[in-house]
Amino acid sequence: DWDDIPPSSALEVISEEEAVQIIAEPLLPIRSSTLRDYVDHSETLEKLVHLGVDLSQVEKRQKAGQLILTLDFEKDVKKILLFLKDVGLEDNQLGPFLTKNPYIFGEDLEALETRVAYLKSKKFGKSEIAQMVSRAPYLLLFSVERLDNRLGFFKNELGLSVKKTKNLVIRLPRLLTGKLEPVKENLQVCQIELGFQRNEIQQIVYKTPKILTASKKRLKQTFDYLHNIMGIPHRMLTRFPQVFNSKLLRIRERHMFLEFLGRAQYDPAQPSYISLDQLVSLPDEVFCTEIAKASMQDFENFLKTL
Repeated sequence: DWDDIPPSSALEVISEEEAVQIIAEPLLPIRSSTLRDYVDHSETLEKLVHLGVDLSQVEKRQKAGQLILTLDFEKDVKKILLFLKDVGLEDNQLGPFLTKNPYIFGEDLEALETRVAYLKSKKFGKSEIAQMVSRAPYLLLFSVERLDNRLGFFKNELGLSVKKTKNLVIRLPRLLTGKLEPVKENLQVCQIELGFQRNEIQQIVYKTPKILTASKKRLKQTFDYLHNIMGIPHRMLTRFPQVFNSKLLRIRERHMFLEFLGRAQYDPAQPSYISLDQLVSLPDEVFCTEIAKASMQDFENFLKTL
């Protein structure tokens, strides 16, 4: 079972969301209130600020302030910067990356290189790895075992090919770093509460990976409205799963407007068919003129009556 894998480092249990929420204990001596006060006395901090690292954010992260104060630029920082450049991060990405993940300075360089080598061995290209690392800054804090288990989990759980599994995590690299519990729960919700078949869930997740990390409550509410009120069958929702990323209010307002106009037709067999994609993704102007065949003014007036 995937849950039994012990974390390989103390950091592994902290997801990005959690890290932000931890209120750090006072990091610095009483006479100084912030890392900023040290910049004048520390070449390392000065250079990090110059790179674009936001020290006020760093000190909110648990134990990150102490870590940064112990670093020597030549000895500790330089090699990590060169490593990140080698991974493919651009100069302007280094500051934001280190602001989010100062912990990388506490990692062993060889371990970091092994993790990148692992991703390369799984046929992730250089630019794909760079993109994943910049979008999920904690990625390289995780051991090869954990990364391997994660890729295995998504491949097996969703029944995806190796290629599709890879594509999934390139588009949403947070899947490799965040907690698995919410993902498992969302898969259960789709199957048990929303009644999708396994092959439908596979297609939905592959087209819109964000569904795996969406709020369960929102998923259920949106599904309930689309399926039970608008009468959209499962197979149509499988074809246009991006509808689950839309705000329910937007779906509701537009559906009610179309219903009011007698144009709410979501059956592809009918001539006046409106696809879910058209319903949610078009800007208001285009939706009104092209789909509802009405003016913006009509739509605004209608919304006032709701």
